[in-house]
Amino acid sequence: MPESEVYYGYRGLVADLLSSSGAKPGDVVVVERSDGSSFRGVLMPKHETSDPSTVIIKLDSGYNVGVRVSFGDRISVVGSVAKGEPGSPAPLVEGEVTPPSSKVFILGAGGTIASRVDYETGAVRPYLDPKEIVLNVPEVLNYASIEARQIFSILSEDMKPGMWARLVAEVEKLLERGYDGIVVAHGTDTMAFTASALAFAFHDGLPVPLVLTGSQRSSDRPSSDAAFNLTASVMTAVKAPFGEVVVVMHGETGDTYALAHRGVRVKKLHTSRRDAFQSVNDTPLARIWPFEGRLEMLRRDYRPRTSDYSVYNGFEERVALVKHFPGLFGELLHALLDRGFKGVVVEGTGFGHVSSDAIQALERARDLGVPVVVTSQTIFGRVNLNVYSTGRRMIAAGVIPVEDMTSEAAYAKLSWILARTQDPGEVKRLMLRNLAGEISGRHGLRLYSHISR
Repeated sequence: MPESEVYYGYRGLVADLLSSSGAKPGDVVVVERSDGSSFRGVLMPKHETSDPSTVIIKLDSGYNVGVRVSFGDRISVVGSVAKGEPGSPAPLVEGEVTPPSSKVFILGAGGTIASRVDYETGAVRPYLDPKEIVLNVPEVLNYASIEARQIFSILSEDMKPGMWARLVAEVEKLLERGYDGIVVAHGTDTMAFTASALAFAFHDGLPVPLVLTGSQRSSDRPSSDAAFNLTASVMTAVKAPFGEVVVVMHGETGDTYALAHRGVRVKKLHTSRRDAFQSVNDTPLARIWPFEGRLEMLRRDYRPRTSDYSVYNGFEERVALVKHFPGLFGELLHALLDRGFKGVVVEGTGFGHVSSDAIQALERARDLGVPVVVTSQTIFGRVNLNVYSTGRRMIAAGVIPVEDMTSEAAYAKLSWILARTQDPGEVKRLMLRNLAGEISGRHGLRLYSHISR
């Protein structure tokens, strides 16, 4: 085989050994090396940027490894776990699978779910093409035919408001092309911010579900949640009756069900657990059992799909989100104003309070026409600045307490509003207007996670 010819991503000697044995991704192979060692596992497709002298196999333990081969080594096929070519559907039930008529588009925006292991260095790197996700998660094809494209190859922490605008524009194009659902593969650490931004851009409703999903653990780990979350998300995109922006992630630590959280109400509450995402001051919209093909709506007040929708794109970059701390917090606010920030979201203590030394900075922001929005760092509950004198002084200084909104939703909303108007009165009116379900009514005990779980 010529050096330049590619065999399932492999080149050179490895490609020669695989092609001569007839091995295809999904086959069980044995790699026998001239030093007497041998390795058995399922052949995986090759990522062309990794070491060309290695063959990638999945061990019985569930881990992927790269085995270096050289002249004199042998690769033989001893079985197969695949049905057809890579990417063909793996049936959920016995029998033939009818090719799905629904079409879902997967947009890759980086993160662990759109990452792979570089077996040469051991580092986790973004995928070059989200189609590789589909190649490794054929179960999604039980619900829809898939098209995929990567628009960002970034880590979650590198997401910026300007990228939200590009993402909104890409989604708008896909909506015009008539897909039955759209899934955004995104890093989990900033997914709540992006979900909120998309929800405000499409707050008039959507003709299909717009689903964000991610992975807490990389795809080479036996405990990876990537395949489960992606399958649940594609299923939700096809079967859910709502036209909203949602985040679909594990609902518990096992591979049983996922939950669809409203994009403006969700928060990541654990660094590594599979069920890290919860609805805050709200309940999820739906529960999804992807291996059973079952979706249960958990509430009736969802927004149904609608063909009458509008897109409101654009986000202001110079918005800050800061957490109050015991120290010179007032000086920090002054520094933000000195740097020309056009809006600030403050996570206050308890009901939303800041220290007395910060009041002067709040008054200065009011005089400069810079809106200061107040949420609570307690996460659950509602901001109330009418209880104590500090809160009343903050109201007099012009801050905008935003009820029970999450900090992520408040930040995205302020960024979105300031791209439309910087009139203080209009900013306040829009911040307190419930556009996408970001503000809830009276809370009950069931909305507090320690009780509801």
